[in-house]
Amino acid sequence: MTITKIEKNGIICAIVNSDEPVITDAQTALDVLMTAKYDAGTKNIVISKKLIVENFFVLSTGLAGEILQKYINYGGRIAIYGDYSHYTSKPLHDFIYESNNGKDIFFVATKDEAIEMLTR
Repeated sequence: MTITKIEKNGIICAIVNSDEPVITDAQTALDVLMTAKYDAGTKNIVISKKLIVENFFVLSTGLAGEILQKYINYGGRIAIYGDYSHYTSKPLHDFIYESNNGKDIFFVATKDEAIEMLTR
């Protein structure tokens, strides 16, 4: 995993890069947050959904809730970008909609949109 630091509108974001999933459970999610904090000086995480284990997007597993609660508890903000069109779960669509109307967790299509959400 590597972290790329980007600054826009005076706000720093950490863009997570990897060839394999880096968030597989609550502890690895926290590791990503702390790595960004120490390597890039920010708790704003931009990450591709490909770098998050697929179970995250199955709300009944509780993984998304556990991970995102850790981020909130530690002051982290996360924007996850990728294609969500193939998901048919109404609860997941509702969760994404509600998250996108908040200020800490975002699900968007592109990396540029993810950066925009965290830096406005």
